[in-house]
Amino acid sequence: MLSKATAAYPSPQLKEVMAFAMAKDQVEVEYAQYAKNPNRHLYLMEEEAFIGIELKDASRCEIRHIAVAGDCRNSGTGLRMIEDIIKLHGIQEIFAETDVDAVGFYRKIGFNIKSLGEKYPGRERFYCTKTLPSK
Repeated sequence: MLSKATAAYPSPQLKEVMAFAMAKDQVEVEYAQYAKNPNRHLYLMEEEAFIGIELKDASRCEIRHIAVAGDCRNSGTGLRMIEDIIKLHGIQEIFAETDVDAVGFYRKIGFNIKSLGEKYPGRERFYCTKTLPSK
């Protein structure tokens, strides 16, 4: 079950997991952005996984960050977090921009994938999106 991050600073264990999704020196800066921006929400699954989203409107959100600790990967945790976000916020469209390291995850769980080309030198980026049926 997801719980909203409420601590003023990330714990050392959470910092480690967050570093899977961003540069290690950006962890505290990004964590603070989730606290400051009312459209951003950071959720934890214990301290072994997290998902950070930005609500774009009432039914659309962007996955800004998602990571699962190494020993918990391939257990369905990432998919469960996304499903929980969809239910919690009534999301109809969810999307993310990622690189080759994570595009397979999004493809595996049913996202449509579009290459954005080499957006940064030597790094191909992908736009991953999933539209859900209207209720």
